[in-house]
Amino acid sequence: MAMAFKMATTGMWVTDECKNSFLEMKWKKVARYIVYKIDEESRLVTVDKVGGPGESYDDLAASLPKDDCRYAVFDFDFVTVDNCKKSKIFFIAWIQCIVKFGLLLFISGFSLQVNQGLEQKSCMQPPRMG
Repeated sequence: MAMAFKMATTGMWVTDECKNSFLEMKWKKVARYIVYKIDEESRLVTVDKVGGPGESYDDLAASLPKDDCRYAVFDFDFVTVDNCKKSKIFFIAWIQCIVKFGLLLFISGFSLQVNQGLEQKSCMQPPRMG
């Protein structure tokens, strides 16, 4: 089994595959989006689907299930008013109303931790100017 790191307050584990696929998407641009799945039995967060660099947001939306919850990250490319090419990665929590109530509470409380687990922020930040 792949190594995993534990999310402290929920008892869930995020596999190395989740973190590595996110870092590859962010730095190497090998994927447009990644969909993550929570396995209730094993308490693991795993990669469910990886969308290629040519895929769109519509492809991501079509890949999300109608009767289950998922997390996704989407790499959105855009051009600013100054004609600069930019990219932002969005974290998406896909939570359906038909999910069991206990799971719904668990998943909604877990989204922030999954987001933080994918990319650890540095505690050292430069002072603000102005």
